[in-house]
Parts: sequence; structure tokens; C-alpha cells
Amino acid sequence: MSFVEAAAQADELAQAGAERELAMLRKQWEDELESAARSSDYRERAVAYRAIGQFRFRQKLELLRRGLEDESPAARGSALLSVQLLSKDSPGVVNAIRSVLHTMVTTDSNQAVRRLAVVCLRNGSPQRETIVLLNGLAEDDECERRSDPRRHEPATPSEAEACSSPQLALVHAGRLEGRCEIRPTSGALQTKSGSAVVRGA
Repeated sequence: MSFVEAAAQADELAQAGAERELAMLRKQWEDELESAARSSDYRERAVAYRAIGQFRFRQKLELLRRGLEDESPAARGSALLSVQLLSKDSPGVVNAIRSVLHTMVTTDSNQAVRRLAVVCLRNGSPQRETIVLLNGLAEDDECERRSDPRRHEPATPSEAEACSSPQLALVHAGRLEGRCEIRPTSGALQTKSGSAVVRGA
């Protein structure tokens, strides 16, 4: 079984509530995850950061923070998918990295990454600075719509779905690294050759 397959299996065990089996799988693949996160290949790092969420590795928040600061948008996007997954029922995950997410929302060069950071912030406990930031972004979007008549056109079903789906946000924001993308049919980060790099939740 490959690391990618093990991560997918871990996610299935987590969803099924099989905590004992999940813990055993974590122990078996922890070293592999750490090694992949240190790889010089951004695709391997993306796999590792995505796997943190799939394995429900809440104790690896510092490693996940490193993923949020990775030079590769593919790796940053994968790390954000894990943050989004881990923070669904634990706002403390977002609260611990809130300042990093604020920076990503306002300064990251990749639109998909910025959009995913917004999704993650919504899973945190409400704080004034976050509310002000998100409201400001919403106002900026409204100004852009008013200044560009094309923005008045209703969103297509796929665009509307992308706004509510963290993984599909990466589709509509374009390819990451020019060689990777999230395909909506499988939720997997793939290379142009079609080989899966990061599997979705």
C-alpha cells in the first residue's frame, strides 16, 4: 500500500469512527509523512500536508503551519485543505494559526489559496479582526462587481459550487504550479499526466 492509499484509508477510518485502527495507521505511516514533508519535490510535500488532515494528525499543527508558508501554492493549498478538515469540529486549530491565515487571505499570490484561507477562517471562533477582514473582502468584491458589468452576470452552477467547496475552489482559480490541479470528479490533486498526487477527503 502506498502512502497516498494509506492516507485515503485513514480518512475512511476517521469518517467511520474507527479510532483504534486509525491510531495504528498513524503510527505506521508517521515517519513517511515527516519525510515527505521535507522533500525537495513540491508534489511530495503537497501529499504530506494533505495527509495530515486525512490521518487527523492534530498534534502536527506546527508541521502544518510550515505547509502554509511553503513556496509552492500546491503545498499551501493542500495544507489549507487539512486545516479546513481538522477545524470542522475544532475551532482551536484555526485560532492557533489565525495570524498566518489573515496574511494568506490578504497577500498570497494565488487566488485559490486565498479563497481556501477564507474558508478555513470561517471554521474558527468569531473574533473581531477576522470579521472586519472578511467584511472588507466582501465589500471589495462588491465594488469590483459594480465596476465590471460582466460581474453582474449570474454565476454558473459550477461557479456557485466552487464558492462552497474548498477543493473546487482550486479548479476555478487555475492550475497550481502549472502542472497540478484539483479535479472536481475525484477531488484529487493530479499532474498533467493524470496521476493522482493528493487525494481529497
